[in-house]
Amino acid sequence: MFKKFANPVTINSSIAVGEHTPLLIAGPCVIESEALCLEVARFMKDVAARTGFHFIFKASFDKANRTSGGSFRGEGIDAGLEILQNVKDKTGLPVLTDIHLPEHAEKVARVVDVLQIPAFLCRQTDLLIEAGKTGKPVNVKKGQFMAPEDMAYAVEKIAATDNTNTLLTERGASFGYHNLVVDMRSLPIMRQFAPVIFDVTHSVQMPGGEKGKSGGRREFAPYLAKAAAAAGVDGFFIETHPDPSKALSDGPNMIPLSEMEAMLTSLSAILKASKI
Repeated sequence: MFKKFANPVTINSSIAVGEHTPLLIAGPCVIESEALCLEVARFMKDVAARTGFHFIFKASFDKANRTSGGSFRGEGIDAGLEILQNVKDKTGLPVLTDIHLPEHAEKVARVVDVLQIPAFLCRQTDLLIEAGKTGKPVNVKKGQFMAPEDMAYAVEKIAATDNTNTLLTERGASFGYHNLVVDMRSLPIMRQFAPVIFDVTHSVQMPGGEKGKSGGRREFAPYLAKAAAAAGVDGFFIETHPDPSKALSDGPNMIPLSEMEAMLTSLSAILKASKI
C-alpha cells in the first residue's frame, strides 16, 4: 500500500491542504487585466464556498514558455504583482503565481501566498531552493517528462531549506507530438511525498498543436477531473475565463466561467464518495 505524506501543507491560518476540505486553485492562465482578474476571483470565491472548496486565485504575470515568440506573455513582474496585490486586498483571497528565475522568488513572495514552479522548470535546483528559502508554500508542477517517483527529489530540494510546505501537481505526460496523457498511477505515487493537486486544464492541452500556439481539448477535462477525484486527490488546478475563445493564452483548454459550478459540484460529490 502507498503511504500518505506525513503532514498537511499550511497556506494560511484558514487553509491546510491535505486535511478534510479540498483545495481549488483557479483563475485565468495569464494576467490580461486587473478587471478580468477581479471578475474571475469574485465569481470563483462564491462558487468555491458553495461547492465546499478552499480557494486560491491564480494568474501568471509572465508566460515565459509560449510556443511563439510573438505571443502575449502577460503584464510583467512589476505590473503583475501590483494587480495580484489588488486582487488580495479587494477580495481577501490568497493568490498564487509562477516564478521562472531564482531572482524572482523573494520579490514575488512579498505579495503572493503560494509560489508555483512551472512544469518545465521542476528540476531547476537553484529555482526550487530560492523558492523554498522564502518560507512560502511552493506548488511544483510535475514535468511532462518526469516519472512521478522522481518528484520526491523536488520535494527534498525545497525541504533542504527547512520549508516543508510543498504541493505537487500532476499535469500529464508527453505522449508523442502535441499530446499529453495522464497516468492516474502518478497520483498515489506522488501523494507519498506531498499533497497532490490535479491540473484539470493543462492535462488536456495540446502543446504547440495549433501552428505557433497550443491547442486543447477541453471537452475531456471533466472526465479526467472525475477520475482524479475518485483517486482521492487533495485539490484541483483549473484555469477558467469568462470567454475562453477570447483568452490571450491557453483558451482551447480553459473552462468557461459559467461551467465551473457544475463541474465543482460533481467533483465535490466524487471526493466525498471516495473517502467512504
